[in-house]
Amino acid sequence: MKNLLKLTVSIVVCELVGILSTPFTLAAIPGWYATLVKPPFSPPNWVFGPVWTLLYMMMGVSFFLIWQLGWKKKKVKVAGYYFGAQLALNFLWSIAFFGLRSPILGLVTIVVLLALIILTMKHFSPLSRVAFYLLVPYLLWVTFATILNGSIVVLNR
Repeated sequence: MKNLLKLTVSIVVCELVGILSTPFTLAAIPGWYATLVKPPFSPPNWVFGPVWTLLYMMMGVSFFLIWQLGWKKKKVKVAGYYFGAQLALNFLWSIAFFGLRSPILGLVTIVVLLALIILTMKHFSPLSRVAFYLLVPYLLWVTFATILNGSIVVLNR
């Protein structure tokens, strides 16, 4: 029962990041974001919601696998702190890019986010290979999002 609660909390917290960032995104899409020049590989807007929902769920399961190893262990705590830092930066990206309508600030934020995801995975890897692999799609998506964000910066100078 204790593990079920940890799993639920882990997934809900990650999904909340997406839910709480949604107002910044939705407010900017029909107006400001629609006016930006986007590269040809930019996916349709409807793709982002389902992709992020799945990624947040996988992130939550990944964190749960680390958390269940025991928060009192130093390596678990360090891995958890990296996870929390990247999750916070994930939220801040929506504010930077959509809320402040600043692709350049979004780019700076997402590059740091990418680095934190890699560091999180580095710390997860020795603790749980499954937790590590659950973050691979997230890393790939944020890498793609970084390229997309950078392209938007270049195309809208």
